[in-house]
Amino acid sequence: MIIMFNFIKHTQLMKKSLSLILFLIFCTQIHAHKPVLNENSSYPPDAPYEIEDPEISKAIYSTLSGAPHFYRIQSEEDFDFYSGILAAKIGDCPLESKFSFEVLDSDFHLLYLADGENFEWTPWYEEYGKQWYWNGPEIGQNFASNRVFKAGTYYIKVFNNANTGQYILAVGDIEKFSLTDIVGLIFSMGEIENAFWESKQCNSV
Repeated sequence: MIIMFNFIKHTQLMKKSLSLILFLIFCTQIHAHKPVLNENSSYPPDAPYEIEDPEISKAIYSTLSGAPHFYRIQSEEDFDFYSGILAAKIGDCPLESKFSFEVLDSDFHLLYLADGENFEWTPWYEEYGKQWYWNGPEIGQNFASNRVFKAGTYYIKVFNNANTGQYILAVGDIEKFSLTDIVGLIFSMGEIENAFWESKQCNSV
């Protein structure tokens, strides 16, 4: 019975991944972010996660474990900036953790605050990945950039009151997927779903 359940679950994940991959191959104008599972470090301010090509869309899946996470953007050219914060929505479970993020300059001075604690998070269905999210605050509008940053170094600080919980940081608004990215989705999407959408992570289940 367990083997059959795991087989069915694996098949469902493969169907979701293949649906997304086929859509990415045949369509160009979509609201899709390249998924990145980031569970290997605490990313303190002196060793931040490096975001390359800040205009290219990415969805970074990570977990706070007692301290804020820091991301760094270094660009030699002016660029369109976008960032937003989300969380996985598991069935009918309530949102258990809200997240905020700040955009800081090269000296860690505050430029923008996306205050998730005082924001009304709303359910959002991502059609191509066929998954539900809680949609939090963004610096931009409707998953797109509405401002240009000058060339330089910037930091994104992700945090909440307890500095715990799983979040998704969306960065960039240009959908660009290489063949390597598309093939990688087959393997990464199943791992991400297992880590972020497991029902056991909902306390009310």
